[in-house]
Amino acid sequence: MDNNLENYQGGTHLTMASDADRTAFYKKTYGHVAGGVLAFVLFEYLLLQSDALVEFMLSMTQGYKWLLLLGGFMLITTYAESTAMKTADKNKQYLAYGIYILAQAVIFVPMIYIAAFYMDSGAEILQQAALVTLALFTGLTAVVMLTNKDFSFLKAGLTIGFFIALGLIIAGTIFGFDLGLWFSGAMCVLAAGSILYQTSQIVNKYSTDDYIPAALGLFASLMLLFWYILRIFMSRD
Repeated sequence: MDNNLENYQGGTHLTMASDADRTAFYKKTYGHVAGGVLAFVLFEYLLLQSDALVEFMLSMTQGYKWLLLLGGFMLITTYAESTAMKTADKNKQYLAYGIYILAQAVIFVPMIYIAAFYMDSGAEILQQAALVTLALFTGLTAVVMLTNKDFSFLKAGLTIGFFIALGLIIAGTIFGFDLGLWFSGAMCVLAAGSILYQTSQIVNKYSTDDYIPAALGLFASLMLLFWYILRIFMSRD
């Protein structure tokens, strides 16, 4: 999600803001990321209480249905990012963020259900994957914040990488081959790059009023990292 200067809906660009305003922006942004994680956990818990929904989502992981599900998720992602960036209405931004969090919770249902209820050490796997994800996210964010380095140059590589990954996912679904552990590892690297890029955008590209779209971008990268770290942990059980 790229935020250029001409897209700002208001506020002061962070490079021109006071230290107090920048600090307030960072607190709001990461507070909203934390709130997104808590909302995700709540949504996930509630969704897993519905046997009908769980069975439906499990059925959607097979063949072309999975591609349809991914397509729907990508449309929601595009809508949420576009709405958050193009409107100054905080209510609409919060709605877009909430819809996106719910979409993440829905698409995670099959994997978390399998990890929690079909694996002997399911609870430990979920806990370990979450801790590793948060540790990596914190470390990558700290790298940008402490060095103040601009990672915008990663955008082209990330775009190409995600298109290649999407092509492999489609091919694997159509032709029935497992992408394996190497693919999950490569996607973790892409997710890490995305976190560096999104954090760099926060430091260098946003205005003081853009904390909701900034949080959405970080949350999306965080959940992508969690998805593939969880897959790696599940493959070891």
